[in-house]
Amino acid sequence: QVQLVESGGGLVQAGDSLRLSCAASGRSFSTYSMGWLRRAPGKEREFVAASFWSGDSTYIADSVKGRFTISRDAAKDTVCLQMNSLKPEDTAVYYCAVGRTARVRAGAYEHWGQGTQVTVSS
Repeated sequence: QVQLVESGGGLVQAGDSLRLSCAASGRSFSTYSMGWLRRAPGKEREFVAASFWSGDSTYIADSVKGRFTISRDAAKDTVCLQMNSLKPEDTAVYYCAVGRTARVRAGAYEHWGQGTQVTVSS
């Protein structure tokens, strides 16, 4: 059974940093892409970042480019999202997801974590 466990969320002030981690278990994820999505209150779900299975390629959404980075430890089946210079508009529930896909589309990711809340105060 695939399980994704996120950690690292919290309440911070604008300009602060947070590092989200996701530990995947239940199978080998060497052929899976691993990504982070978020949902803010009253907004559509947004794909934030992805580390694709096919190599070192990654995706970072324009809304967070230059502030967020994604990293992956293939040996440990973990993926992290380093979030710097946080803004109030980054407030959302952040979800880790994995899928056998190279797409940047939420529906292409088969397994999801329970989510971790990130709140950025102004």
